Amino acid sequence: MSGGRPHAVSRDSIAEAACELFLEQGYERTTVAHIARRVGVSRSSFFNYFESKSEVFWSGLDERIEFLDGFLAAACPSSRPAEVVADAVREAFSRFTPDALALALVNSEAMGVVPELTQEMATRQWRIAASISPYLRRTGEEALAAEVHAAAYAGAVVAALRAWALAGAGRESLDDLLRRALGVLR
Repeated sequence: MSGGRPHAVSRDSIAEAACELFLEQGYERTTVAHIARRVGVSRSSFFNYFESKSEVFWSGLDERIEFLDGFLAAACPSSRPAEVVADAVREAFSRFTPDALALALVNSEAMGVVPELTQEMATRQWRIAASISPYLRRTGEEALAAEVHAAAYAGAVVAALRAWALAGAGRESLDDLLRRALGVLR
């Protein structure tokens, strides 16, 4: 007979266990099996929550990028596109909470994830720009200018996220950092 209910498993508890292991033994030496064992689930259960080991870091940010993409795809062209983009970015990231990505940004050397973070953050920065550029083109902005502006907005988002994590995620308002970073572009 079992000793009661099984403990609750969530994306957060799996991500927390993964980050503990990354700090203890490094990212490269940590396998999905190690993470699953730490949480007390099977490997296949891990994959019900995350598609890969690296997704532990990126799932929260990916959700916010998807929201941004949908928000801007539905936005009507405006004579004030910079305001629409800034509002969309702030709305998209208003629900971003301290997570495994923030911990990884702060502890990247100890976790051995600098190459992973560098490559994957560049991918996310590109995705943010790819969400913004079509909206800017719909406002009548020339294609090259739209790409340049979108890349600048994406850079501002990534800079704000890094500053937020390095300050101690939750200590400083991400919205304030986004407002300041986007303000540099005006």
